[in-house]
Amino acid sequence: MKNVKYVYNEHTLQYEEHKLSRREKFRKSLYFTSAVVLTSVLMFVFAYQYFPTPKEKVMEKEKEQLEFYLTQLTDEYGLLSKKIESLHEKDSEINRMILGAKPIDDGIWNGGIGGHDKYVFLENFKETGRMIKENLETVDKLKIKIDIQKKSLDSLYKVAVVKEKKLVSIPSIKPVKETSLKKDVKFLSGFGMRIHPIHKLRRFHKGIDFTAPQGTDIQATGNGRVVSINKTGSGYGKHLMIDHGYGYKTLYAHMHSINVKEGDIVKKGQFIGKVGSTGTSTAPHLHYEIWLNGVAINPVDYCLDGLSPKEYQDIVKRASTDNQSLD
Repeated sequence: MKNVKYVYNEHTLQYEEHKLSRREKFRKSLYFTSAVVLTSVLMFVFAYQYFPTPKEKVMEKEKEQLEFYLTQLTDEYGLLSKKIESLHEKDSEINRMILGAKPIDDGIWNGGIGGHDKYVFLENFKETGRMIKENLETVDKLKIKIDIQKKSLDSLYKVAVVKEKKLVSIPSIKPVKETSLKKDVKFLSGFGMRIHPIHKLRRFHKGIDFTAPQGTDIQATGNGRVVSINKTGSGYGKHLMIDHGYGYKTLYAHMHSINVKEGDIVKKGQFIGKVGSTGTSTAPHLHYEIWLNGVAINPVDYCLDGLSPKEYQDIVKRASTDNQSLD
């Protein structure tokens, strides 16, 4: 049934059907439209607040994935940081200790980045921004430590090269490849006061006499340069001297033949001549001396190759025995 409104007409004294004026119709229409718009807005706000759109759902999922990968990245940076710290400890405790270099200063290693906070703008992105900022700051610190470690290894390499050059130059092997320096050594005249075989007087013996058959190969005991050669045959007989640098020189005497020239650069283990009995020698052997900064030192301390600790101790004992030298 149609909802009809009636009003009393005082002129006709009757109830008549009420008809809206144009103004009333406009006002009523305006009210209705406003109510619809307001309701729609409220429904949209409610839906937007509690019911995300498909695009928002995708974005939310991407955000969750991003936070997951950021967490993984944080863990990876943590592991990388531990490895770098382990490398730093090895650098300080092993490499530098062996090479005799000073460790990296802790103040330099643990020093901060300094300067302004270049990632402060990420704080506006709440939790995700904080995670990104922390990761970027970690990366900056790791980059600095890697650079410090690289420079450290570069410097250690240079030290190692110098050390290696020094190690191969310092006399450290026996000058005669086939000698009586074995377990069954019978005779060895060492460094110190010895009876001269010809003059029968006690004289200071500046080296070690290595007994060996004539023609046995003689080798350079370290890298160096041949600085003198003498072939006169008196005293030391045919002999030569090698300057190894770092204050070390070696002398090889009573040689049968010399196979290098003065000024030649020789390597450790290089063939330089053959054992003989020239000069004031009573039997084929090599008289071997080591000089350090102009002072003769005991060569037995520099003949370490091919000997066990027990054999070396036996050699030291025999070399120190007060006996007659061969020259």
